[in-house]
Amino acid sequence: MKLQSLAIIPARGGSKGIPGKNLRLLTGKPLIAHTIEHARQARAVNRVVVSTDDPEIASVSQLYGAEVVFRPPEISGDIASSESALLHALEHLVKTEGYNPDLVVFLQCTSPLTSPEDIDGTVQALIEEDADSALAVTPFHHFLWQRDKQGNIRGVNHDKSTRPLRQEREPQYLETGAVYVIRTQGFLKAKHRFFGKTVMYVMPRERYWEIDDPIDLTIIEVLLKKQQDQVKIRLLPETVAALVLDFDGVFTDNSVLVSQNGIEAVICNRSDGAGLSKLKKAGIAVLVLSAEENPVVSARCRKLGLECLQGLQDKEAAMLEWLERERISPANVIYVGNDVNDLPCMELVRCSVAVSDAHPDILSMVRIVLTKPGGRGAIREICDLIMTKMRR
Repeated sequence: MKLQSLAIIPARGGSKGIPGKNLRLLTGKPLIAHTIEHARQARAVNRVVVSTDDPEIASVSQLYGAEVVFRPPEISGDIASSESALLHALEHLVKTEGYNPDLVVFLQCTSPLTSPEDIDGTVQALIEEDADSALAVTPFHHFLWQRDKQGNIRGVNHDKSTRPLRQEREPQYLETGAVYVIRTQGFLKAKHRFFGKTVMYVMPRERYWEIDDPIDLTIIEVLLKKQQDQVKIRLLPETVAALVLDFDGVFTDNSVLVSQNGIEAVICNRSDGAGLSKLKKAGIAVLVLSAEENPVVSARCRKLGLECLQGLQDKEAAMLEWLERERISPANVIYVGNDVNDLPCMELVRCSVAVSDAHPDILSMVRIVLTKPGGRGAIREICDLIMTKMRR
């Protein structure tokens, strides 16, 4: 019988070290959203609940698919323990729904590099070793020091008179603070996260980083972008033969400038053109599709040397005809769009991609969502991902 697992993410609104920390943007997304998404993607998690005292955190959490349990002020201050938030959430769900999960998966949104695999791995460690509690750790190889009562420093995890090589030392592990898994009934009795038999799941060091200070946000932004790019690259077709692009909302930000004479103009991004130039040199075909017929589309495509089909009533049929003519399989095509009229083309190809500010109905179904919005470097982003894939 499969165990029922409830993920609880405590996220209060009164952070003092980094004001508004849980809603700070990382790669264009609120900090808490990263943990919610990873929890929802984990195979071992059945429900995701955010425990908060903050209406804005609650609203954002619901937007990203989590349920919300509001906690009272007396367990929302600086000195309130995480355990108190977990206990309150469990008590609330029992009272309101009669819901009592087998396992509680306690996640902290200050560890946004945590992956769904780390969550599943920690749950699996508890189950396989028939444990009561489990935590995520990472290998630790540093020497620790502290002052004694006389003010002298001494080694904590080593003898200062010897300096053994890393491979000669007994393995040690650092608690990441990212994932904890506990059996519900034992936790309700013990009221702390480490009870009974405790086991560990070892996280890769590249996914360990906890946000405590403002500098951590800068560092994690870089690491998270790299991690997300690696995921996106894996989602690209094994062989990329063509890139097909919508124009409005992809080359542009969907805005239009209209003069008093009715002449339209748009703003495009030069870096997009540079990225497309690299693709063409690498032998990848590029096609621009546009439902509207507009001289500005022709002018931009002519400038970049791109084939363009516009004024299309049926973009899907036009793309299919082009692919047949070029002898390119849809399985080797990437389509980038931003609105619902792109859906038929997106469903036809193996890899559908949306700019970050695309229509919500598009964002929910595409294979890859870019971090950049239309007209602000989104095309350059997908070009760089493709080129990185080709170099591997």
